[in-house]
Amino acid sequence: MPGLLSYRAINTLDAMIGHRSPRYREFGWAAARLDDLANWLPARLTVLSTAIATGSTSGARHVLTVVARDAPAHPSPNAGPVEAAFAAALGVSLGGSNTYDGVVEDRGRLGDGPAVTVADLGLAVHLERSIGLISLGLIVVARGVVARRRSRRSRRAN
Repeated sequence: MPGLLSYRAINTLDAMIGHRSPRYREFGWAAARLDDLANWLPARLTVLSTAIATGSTSGARHVLTVVARDAPAHPSPNAGPVEAAFAAALGVSLGGSNTYDGVVEDRGRLGDGPAVTVADLGLAVHLERSIGLISLGLIVVARGVVARRRSRRSRRAN
């Protein structure tokens, strides 16, 4: 629970003051970097889960190739890999220019396919559900490994 609360506080702090504005220039950068650090591993696990969710070796390889190629074009070290993975898995392209507070920001082109349409929504929901199940499986396995190690250590100590 402490980890969950800490993560939520970091994420909220970044959302509130992590933007580059004159008011938060001296402190906002720290909140943004801390959020980047807290999300580094989850973003990479999401990329791997997305690759697995394609259901094939060639699909997984394609996801990893697109992430390696396109993610650096995105300004976020964590959103870039995740968005590139989704674009590859869905066979679409994401990214482009966005406007934030009147400032145009290029987020790079992620993926090789056509732009997203409403018709892609069903496949995106299916992908998200598959990733959720894969993530749940990884959590259960990790929890089992940790429990087994603790059990072995307690037996050795006794």
